[in-house]
Amino acid sequence: MTGGAHYFGHGRVLMGSRHMVSAGHYSAAHAGFLVLEAGGNAVDAGVAAGMALGVLHSDIVNVAGVAPIMIRLADSGQVVTIDGLGVWPAAASAQFFRREHGGRIPEGLLRTVTPAAPASWIAALERYGTMSFGEVAQHAIRFAAEGFPVHPTMAEFVSGHVADYVRFPQNAALYLPGGRPMAVGETFVQTELAATLRHMADQEKAQAQKGRSAGLAAARAAFYEGEIAGKIAAYHRENGGWMTRPDLASYRVSFEPPVRTSYAGVEVFSCGPWCQGPVLGQILAILDGIDLRATGHNSPRYIHCLTEAMKLAFADREACYGDPRFVEVPLDRLLSPEFAAERRRRIDPNRATSHMPEPGIASPIARAEEPRLVAREPALSPDTSYVAVIDRHGNAFSATPSDTSYDTPIIPGTGLCPSSRGSQSFTARGHPSEVMPGKRPRLTPNPAIAILRDGSVMPFGTPGGDVQIQAMLQVLLNLAVFDMDVTSAVDAPRFATYSFPSSFEPHEELPGRLMLEARVGDQTVEALNGLGHDARAWPEWTNQAGAVCAVSREPSGLLSGAADPRRSTYAVGW
Repeated sequence: MTGGAHYFGHGRVLMGSRHMVSAGHYSAAHAGFLVLEAGGNAVDAGVAAGMALGVLHSDIVNVAGVAPIMIRLADSGQVVTIDGLGVWPAAASAQFFRREHGGRIPEGLLRTVTPAAPASWIAALERYGTMSFGEVAQHAIRFAAEGFPVHPTMAEFVSGHVADYVRFPQNAALYLPGGRPMAVGETFVQTELAATLRHMADQEKAQAQKGRSAGLAAARAAFYEGEIAGKIAAYHRENGGWMTRPDLASYRVSFEPPVRTSYAGVEVFSCGPWCQGPVLGQILAILDGIDLRATGHNSPRYIHCLTEAMKLAFADREACYGDPRFVEVPLDRLLSPEFAAERRRRIDPNRATSHMPEPGIASPIARAEEPRLVAREPALSPDTSYVAVIDRHGNAFSATPSDTSYDTPIIPGTGLCPSSRGSQSFTARGHPSEVMPGKRPRLTPNPAIAILRDGSVMPFGTPGGDVQIQAMLQVLLNLAVFDMDVTSAVDAPRFATYSFPSSFEPHEELPGRLMLEARVGDQTVEALNGLGHDARAWPEWTNQAGAVCAVSREPSGLLSGAADPRRSTYAVGW
C-alpha cells in the first residue's frame, strides 16, 4: 500500500503492532481500546465499542436497534456474519399499509421490528468473546449515567430533526431540553438508558456462579423476556403498536456464512442479500473488465464509469434483494463473471443513463402498484455508525450498529427506541422486501472485511444509508487500484449517485443525480454534466459522503488504522 495519490489533510496513518480500534466516535474507540488493554479480544472490544456507540450516537444508533457483525478468526481464517437484524412482528401486514396508509409505512410504532442489537452483541460474546456482558457494557453504562459532551455530528443531526422529535414528548424531553436542540459541548445524560443496561448487567451477575454462558443468557433474558420486554410490549399494546412479548421472546439472531467475491487480487467478504452487502461484490465484478487505473483517479471518465456500474448493481438490488428465508435471491448469477459481463456491456462510456437502468434479472414487482416518487434533493442519511477492531492475535471484528431516535418513540422507563428499521421494507405486492410477519427488512448497514493483495486483513465500513456501498467501494479501489495508504484512501474526495429508489421510506429517487465533494473541482463536475449526469457539488468534507473507518493488519503484524474526518470518528492503537 505505497505510492499513488495522497490526501494528508487530516493527519498521517496511525500505526501499531499490538491491537487497534477505529470507530464512529472517539470515546467508543477508547472504550474498545481499554477492553483490549484489559486482555479482551477483538470481539470483546468490538462489542464494547458498539454498545458505547448506542449511547454516544443515540440519535443515529440505538441500543435496541440493529447491529450486523462480521468476524474473522485468525487461527482458521474463518469468516462468519451475525445478522443483528430484527423481524416484523407476527401482526405485521403489507396489506394493512396499503389499505390504511396508501402504501406508506408511517413513522412511529408501526415500523418497529424486533430489537436485534442486544441479542447480536451477546451472541458474539457467547460464541467468540472472552468477557462478560457487564465487563464490556461498563463503558456504555458510564457514558449514559455520567453523560458526555454533545459532539458536532449529534448536534447537527438533532437540530435538523427538531420537528420530528417534538412529535414524541419523551424524545423531545431528552433531545430538546428546554425546547431547543442540544448544543455542542453540553453534557448529555441518559439516565433511563443507563438503568436498562445496568439491569441487564445485574441479572448476569446474579447468575455468575453458574458460569459465563449462564450469565450471558440471563442478560439476554432480561431484555427479551423480562422487565424490559414487558415495558416495550405494554407500550405497543397501549399505543397501537404490533410488538408483543412472544415476538420479543422468540427472536434469535442468525449466524451465516459471508458472501465472498474477489477483485484485482483482493478478497471481499460481505453479509448476505438480507442487506445491501453483496452489491459491493456486484459492482466490483462489473468493473473487473475495465482498466480503471488508466482512466485516472477521480477523473470524469473514472467517476462516470463507477457511477454507471453502481446504477446497474442498485437496479439489481431493487429487483432481487430480500430476506432469503422468504424469497429466492439468485446471488450466484448476480455475482457471476458472465452476468457481470452482460451488465458491463450496458455501460456507455460517452453517455450516462438518465434514470435507474432495467435490472439484469426480471423483477417480480408489480410495477403498477409501485409508483415512483421523485425527490428534489438527496435525503440526509447519517443514521448509522461503525466499528473495526483487530486484536493481538489477528482476529478481526467489523460491525455497523444503527437506528434512529427521531422517527419512533422512546419507550418510557427504558431510554430505548426499539428498531424502526421497518422503514427499509416495501409494501408493493411481489417486492422481494415486501412486509411480512417474521421477515427481515432489506438493511443498508453492511460491515465488510477485505483481504488485500499483500495478505493484509482489513475490516471496514461506514454509515450513510445508500451511500455506504458507494463510499466503501471508492475506498477499496483507492487501495487496490491506486495503491494509496489507508488514510489517503479514506480522505480522498468521494461521490455518490441517487439514481435509484432510496432504501428508506418513502423510497424516493433522484433520476440522474450525482453528488460530488467540491474537492473534485468545478471542471470535473461540468464534464460529468456534459456526459448527461445531473452532477452537483457537495461541501468539501461533507458527512453525507459517509464516514469510513478501517483497520488493517499486514502479515508481518504491522497495524494501520484510519478514521474518516467527515464525522466524529477516531482510531486508537498500540
